[in-house]
Amino acid sequence: MKVFSKFLVFLFIFNILCSFSKAEENKFGINFGGYVKTDAFYDTRQTSNLREGHFLLYPLPVVKGIDENDINAKASFNILSIQTRLFGNIIAPDAFGAKNTGYIEGEFFGTSDGDVNGFRLRHAYLKMDWGQTELLIGQMWTPMFIPDCFSGVISFNTGAPFQPFARNPQIRLKQSFGNFSLYLTAFSQRDFTSIGPAGNSSIYLRNSGIPELNAKIEFTEKKSDYNLLCGLAGGYQTLTPRVANTYGLDVSNEKITGFEGSGYFKIKMSPIEFKLQGFYGQNATDLMQIGGYAVKYTNNVSQIINNQLDYTPLNVFSAWSEIISTFPTNYGKFEFAVFGGYTKNLGSNDEIMKDNSSQYIIYGRNPNIDYIYRISPRIAFDEGKTRFAFETEYTTASYGTINSKGKVENGSSVSNLRLLLSAFLFF
Repeated sequence: MKVFSKFLVFLFIFNILCSFSKAEENKFGINFGGYVKTDAFYDTRQTSNLREGHFLLYPLPVVKGIDENDINAKASFNILSIQTRLFGNIIAPDAFGAKNTGYIEGEFFGTSDGDVNGFRLRHAYLKMDWGQTELLIGQMWTPMFIPDCFSGVISFNTGAPFQPFARNPQIRLKQSFGNFSLYLTAFSQRDFTSIGPAGNSSIYLRNSGIPELNAKIEFTEKKSDYNLLCGLAGGYQTLTPRVANTYGLDVSNEKITGFEGSGYFKIKMSPIEFKLQGFYGQNATDLMQIGGYAVKYTNNVSQIINNQLDYTPLNVFSAWSEIISTFPTNYGKFEFAVFGGYTKNLGSNDEIMKDNSSQYIIYGRNPNIDYIYRISPRIAFDEGKTRFAFETEYTTASYGTINSKGKVENGSSVSNLRLLLSAFLFF
């Protein structure tokens, strides 16, 4: 009933927008598009994932039962169509001397595992273009996700956890200088949030009182025989894990700050396209990275008694690369590609506090993973508006024990092979 009600609301909005489209042709309206997609996938091992296995991250560690057999060494299979998507390009009258456009996009991926098939918002923004200056207000990709240089894998994870992955409500200013563009962005969190004492939530960023900040410089060059793109980006984040101490008796002003940086490169020389991105981040769990942050060690008795503790970020490095080759034929277009990714837990710069059970106090995503790597070849065939694609993802994760500085020791690796078959119909 809940999903059906959402769908009725969606149809109502759809009909209204269509009526706007017919009302003022070429002045104000919306042009719809999207695709229907179905994925059938098989995993050789239990995995860390979202939405009934659809969004794959990495294999789960060895967990032995009483018979000494590995409980997670169990295959799984599923077929889902929840990535089916609808978008609308909005045409609007000029205002404030700018050319105004908009964009909305949604899909049936839901907002949680309990909301599978639920319609959710992906992108929704207004863009005001004065030529060399552009202002974007709304929700779209996080600044560390580069729309013109991202992985083209068939899997819905889009290269996570190697590629920074999130969408954020934001205000973004772009200023162009010939082939160079400068982006300045202030943004919040919504569907992709940080991890803290209360689990995943945007409350930690909201209670910090300031948005996340990011600056990016990009160079583009388009020639008849090649297209080139490269850029550098840097960001700063401040979180407030608690507004009061554990006992709720005193205000907690302690914050956790983190820096992040990225460099990326893409070159396209038909029929070959090559992409590369590197990322370094502190407490980057909101970007689907491993790591997080921890309570910094102290022997100050007053701090410990009052639970007024400082924090230290866990550092992570990740990189991915992809090479794509396309071959048009009389029957359609073939695409052959290989994706490779690697991420590494670099630990913290400070000693970490233990709790009463002698466990290090860490808030994060699998801080017991030392590294992960993935190799993912694919083949796709397009004819008209239809595409069929086959992809394999071989992902290895090394699990171990955490030391006093958040680094992982005595790692043991496990691997998963995913076989993915996808069918698309674009419209």
